[in-house]
Amino acid sequence: MVDKIWLDKYPEGVTQDLQYGDYESVLDVFDNACKKYADRPAFHNMGVTITYGELDKLSADFAAYLQNHTTLVKGDRIAVQMPNLIQYPIVVFGAMRAGLVVVNTNPLYTTREMEHQFNDAGCKALVALANFGDSVADVLPKTGIKHVIITQVADMQPTLKRVLMNFVIKHIKKMVPDFTIKGAVSFTSAMAKGGAANFKSGSEPKADDIAVLQYTGGTTGVAKGAMLTHKNLVSNMLQMDFILRTLRPGQEVAITPLPLYHIFSFTVNCLGMMSHGACNVLITNPRDIPGFVKELSSHRFTVFTGLNTLFVALMNNPDFKSIDFSSLKITIAGGMALQKAAADKWEAMTGNRIAEGFGMTETSPVVCVNPPHAIQVGTIGIPVPGTDIKIVDEDENEVPVGESGELCVRGPQVMKGYWQRDEATKETMTKDGEWLKTGDVALLQEDGFLRIVDRKKDMILVSGFNVYPNEVEDVACTHPAIVECAAVGVPDDKSGEAVKLFVVRSDDGLTKEQVIAHCKENLTGYKVPKFVDFRNDLPKTNVGKILRRELRGQ
Repeated sequence: MVDKIWLDKYPEGVTQDLQYGDYESVLDVFDNACKKYADRPAFHNMGVTITYGELDKLSADFAAYLQNHTTLVKGDRIAVQMPNLIQYPIVVFGAMRAGLVVVNTNPLYTTREMEHQFNDAGCKALVALANFGDSVADVLPKTGIKHVIITQVADMQPTLKRVLMNFVIKHIKKMVPDFTIKGAVSFTSAMAKGGAANFKSGSEPKADDIAVLQYTGGTTGVAKGAMLTHKNLVSNMLQMDFILRTLRPGQEVAITPLPLYHIFSFTVNCLGMMSHGACNVLITNPRDIPGFVKELSSHRFTVFTGLNTLFVALMNNPDFKSIDFSSLKITIAGGMALQKAAADKWEAMTGNRIAEGFGMTETSPVVCVNPPHAIQVGTIGIPVPGTDIKIVDEDENEVPVGESGELCVRGPQVMKGYWQRDEATKETMTKDGEWLKTGDVALLQEDGFLRIVDRKKDMILVSGFNVYPNEVEDVACTHPAIVECAAVGVPDDKSGEAVKLFVVRSDDGLTKEQVIAHCKENLTGYKVPKFVDFRNDLPKTNVGKILRRELRGQ
């Protein structure tokens, strides 16, 4: 809004101007942290802690491997496919130091989803967890990937423990499938070779260079790569100082349960906490709530990032209430709507209020957040510094304060565009090309706080992850007994929303279980329909377009 009625909600000393200092790229943030906090812990996972100085050395070793033992050159894309492990920051920052563009990839993707992303991004290399090696082996022949590095869960453990843990995970717990990938190199071997080689600096990126291709779905169901530049990410990191500015340099401990390959955790935890010299406690499997709670009891943590479903699951664990929360300063929620009941219960149990924010992949991701000193549960807060917002009607005319419309954003965190999709980029911008259209219906309150009213798009939000109906429908309709179908979101206590699929079938013998099983073969778990409803027909417009809105609530 032109009048910026939220400005008086900023904490004292915060302005609209972003002070970049010496930060031109993500690597500038990295270098500064590694020098300033060399002896401080940077990441902790499964009992292992590495300092910023060690991260500097290890990432340089990985970069040296890429430079000396592969054919990769500056600007090539490398896919990184793993959960929260210490290997992740080593690989990501090592790849960036070698001049590569990181393509964050969900390790739970099916081979169909992997094939699309790897080919769309033009990936030349892949670092993947062995637990998903069979899927990697299946998809590689259909891609242009030339270099594969396979890591195992315990690769950062001391030698004897590493060997034992990886043996148990593979042979006792049967969590690693048998697979063969010709020419694949183990992470430990790559690190050893890199350590014996020389890391050559000189691949320093410019502010407008692409740092990350972050894939997101679209209304067409085709995943698109948002080109996030170094300036986009650094800007959003600095914008988040709006609420992180009270952190003590080199003293904080942040609980990081959301996967670092998700843009929220990537920017807020991997970068934001790094700029303050904080230690990120990486939670590899946040679905293991008892294990998660046990890990929490081992740390005097000061920052916690998560989403509604995770907060609820933790609070429902009987041991959660015995954790010492006396050091907790900031809790940040993103990814999905925060329910008031969950927010109130969290405050009662921890003594800390949750600051809910709003963002999207295309905005690196943070657009708005509740200032910790003035939290309003049920709102997405106020725009972060350097960000302009406006709310418009269908004709892109700005609406008055208090009226709802589509939320549009302008700021240094807005993506460069979609990778090799100029038309898609144009479609997501206003006619003048100045503002990003979020597709969310919002209103600006008289007090300057923003509230999301509804989603303009048909997107379904399952545990913070976007599910696009067209993708689910396209997969479901490959079943020979499905004539047509429509996917909608329905309320769900655990995941916020769940996918419900309305199906017109040609064979009355087709069961709900068969439909779900078919979808499971081709979709990541959170995209699979939880409910299936058979119909004789589906509501349509006069030109035959299925009316999903008439199916919602049924």
